[in-house]
Amino acid sequence: MANRPKKAGVGGRKKKSLQFHRIMINIALGAVMLVFVAVISFLLLQISGKNSLYSRADNGELMATLSNLAVELGGSIDVEDDWQEGDFRYEGIHYRYNDDILTFLFLGIDKMGVVERVKEGIEGGQSDAIFLLVLNPRNKQISVIGIPRDTMTEIDVCDRNGEYWGKTKGQLAIQHGYGDGAELSCERTMNAVASLMYELPIHGYCAINMGAIPLLNDAVGGIDVEALETMNFKGFHVEQGNALHLEGMDAYHYLHDRNIEVDYSAKSRLQRQKQYLLKYASAVMEELKKNVGFAVSLYGTLSKYMVTDISVDEVSYLATQVLGYSFDSDNMYVLEGETVIGEIYEEFYPDEEALYKLIIEIFYEEVE
Repeated sequence: MANRPKKAGVGGRKKKSLQFHRIMINIALGAVMLVFVAVISFLLLQISGKNSLYSRADNGELMATLSNLAVELGGSIDVEDDWQEGDFRYEGIHYRYNDDILTFLFLGIDKMGVVERVKEGIEGGQSDAIFLLVLNPRNKQISVIGIPRDTMTEIDVCDRNGEYWGKTKGQLAIQHGYGDGAELSCERTMNAVASLMYELPIHGYCAINMGAIPLLNDAVGGIDVEALETMNFKGFHVEQGNALHLEGMDAYHYLHDRNIEVDYSAKSRLQRQKQYLLKYASAVMEELKKNVGFAVSLYGTLSKYMVTDISVDEVSYLATQVLGYSFDSDNMYVLEGETVIGEIYEEFYPDEEALYKLIIEIFYEEVE
């Protein structure tokens, strides 16, 4: 009799079933491990970003300066049970520095192309837009301080060969020009801004060539604004009050162009930049809600046009933090002061008392 094929027995079916289940369990465990590793990596990235940011700046000099000024302005440094170093009383209120705050300097550099390091000298490019971004984790607020480009303050100067001459009083915008157009220019500008703001601790800088504005703008689908003034430049014509949807180079013209033959045109341009920033910040927050990786993606897009000491892991940390923050026109400030026509250019002189109060308002808390 011919041999018949053997039928798989119950034991064989069980064995195959167990093998199948083992394979599926291994696949599931592998997927869980991948997710676990991804989560751990993300958390480590967050911790790394947070630690590196907070380790960068020292607030001791600011606290000492402001507490001494409080005494000069009629305040006091008291000795009470809840008194801490750096506290002061001003206009009857007990203030303490908020050391959870993070502050970043953003510069818009008057260059169109990608960043090119230059020989140290005077060709580093001017900063036509100067803003401080302030993140307050305690009240979940974002504040922005606009600093006029013509602000007169102490800056470091050198000759065209890079030989350092020392400090002089000049427009803040030209400080970036005295350097290499890269890290040195940014560091000198950051130091000048910190000095202007009573040695305010700044945790990072980001300088972006103005030619990258179309990339920034179009990454969020463009920005809608109402023209604050009539503008008539080559390739860009708008009437005051016009509703605009800014795309591509139109965004650049709206934020950059001004008539240098008209007095105080830098001031009106700063108002346009302030208006745009409010709209742009809102658009970025919406993108982050859809995809928290948007900030890192934008970082990569801008890399050739940008000089920054803020790393990718720090950007990742900040992106997750600001999702729950609020930002509106009440948190947008511009330094108060007086603009005068100097011998050659406009010169802006900050109101020292107003600046002092602004720093207290943003960077200090009342102690109950």
